[in-house]
Amino acid sequence: MGWTSESRYPRGVFGECLASEDAAEDDLRLAPDDRVTCPLHHRWIYRCVASPAHINAVTRHRWCRSCAVPLPVVIDEIAGTVTIVCTRCGDGGSPATTRLIAACRASLATSKQRARQPA
Repeated sequence: MGWTSESRYPRGVFGECLASEDAAEDDLRLAPDDRVTCPLHHRWIYRCVASPAHINAVTRHRWCRSCAVPLPVVIDEIAGTVTIVCTRCGDGGSPATTRLIAACRASLATSKQRARQPA
């Protein structure tokens, strides 16, 4: 996937989606938690959500407050499932993690849908 010379976005469907989400977020039309692309890693969010950069103990994104540990992420692309659960207590849920799971599911579905579209 090449990069466009006039912008910082990769060419193709993903780059268009990333640029669109950046613009929508800048215009306050899209909450950062609702993105299906990652502006930091330039990937679909489900592909990089396991990165330590996506852990935030304050907002509880991928963080178990009870155990004070990061939450692991399991993505099954074939089944289309996303699991983020504390391996110590079996919970670790929070509104932030619930939104992150929803964003990952939407990202997975969007990437599959866009991959099927003709060029």
